[in-house]
Amino acid sequence: MRELAELADARWITSSYSSSGVNCVEVAVTPRAVGVRDSKNRAAGTLTFHTRTWSNFLDHLKR
Repeated sequence: MRELAELADARWITSSYSSSGVNCVEVAVTPRAVGVRDSKNRAAGTLTFHTRTWSNFLDHLKR
């Protein structure tokens, strides 16, 4: 999957809602994919979404 390869080189950003190291989420965005992972346990894996799917998810949250 090319998206996973892209995420390997992507810049990961910690959520502004993450606080005190308890609930920390990182997000990486590439032209084709969005990755989400637990910053405390990066080895646990990454949830990967197509950018369109991620955008639809965010739009739904705004409703």
